[in-house]
Amino acid sequence: MRRFRPGWIPTLVVLALLPGLIALGCWQLGRAEEKRVLLEVYAQREVDAPLATTQLLQTPDSAYRRVHLYGRFDAAHSVLLDNRMRDGQAGVELLQPFHDQASGLWLLVNRGWLPWPDRRVPVHFDTPEQALALNASVYVAPGSSFQLHPDPVGGQWPHLLNAIDAAQVWQQLDREGFAHELRLEPGPATYRLDWPIVAMGPEKHLGYAVQWFALAIALVLLYLYFGWHNNKEKQHGHRHSTGPA
Repeated sequence: MRRFRPGWIPTLVVLALLPGLIALGCWQLGRAEEKRVLLEVYAQREVDAPLATTQLLQTPDSAYRRVHLYGRFDAAHSVLLDNRMRDGQAGVELLQPFHDQASGLWLLVNRGWLPWPDRRVPVHFDTPEQALALNASVYVAPGSSFQLHPDPVGGQWPHLLNAIDAAQVWQQLDREGFAHELRLEPGPATYRLDWPIVAMGPEKHLGYAVQWFALAIALVLLYLYFGWHNNKEKQHGHRHSTGPA
């Protein structure tokens, strides 16, 4: 029986890479399960009756719950979420503070997407002045978002950000506010509302998991192949060196 001699360098490479490849595959499987559960929760809560804002504050798990609002927008402190694409077109999402009259609470409401084809021209949007009755749902981002633009302290409004933290907005404005973004349902004061629930679905994560596991298998197969192949070459060279001169 031929001996298995892969060499110490290939062995070190496999020991260094194989655990990482397997860990990445398992991590993607975990992310796929998280996204699947998240989508199930969203589908269940999408059909529930809207809560009042006073009920929302007493709800421990508020993610994706529908809420009924009545109050006014604060047009002076708008936030624009940058790098939002729709149908291949660049744009922003418009978020504005909303003062709910029933609870006295401030909420950061996402009014939807606006195109921004020319960045030399400010984004144009209108803000209703009258009190409005609106329905919205609480949005809790899965995981932390990459901050391309740092959260500004002071400066001119509207703020242009890549990701939003509602708690920081309320701290900056010195207001008592709800800690998560709310996304409007179709109605008055809305722009384009077709948000994806998750940026990457469970099937994408499963596909990435398969790729990482396939790379791990390929690495092991190459290790085995070169282990037997190197041993065969050594045996072949040994026969030639011990033959008659």
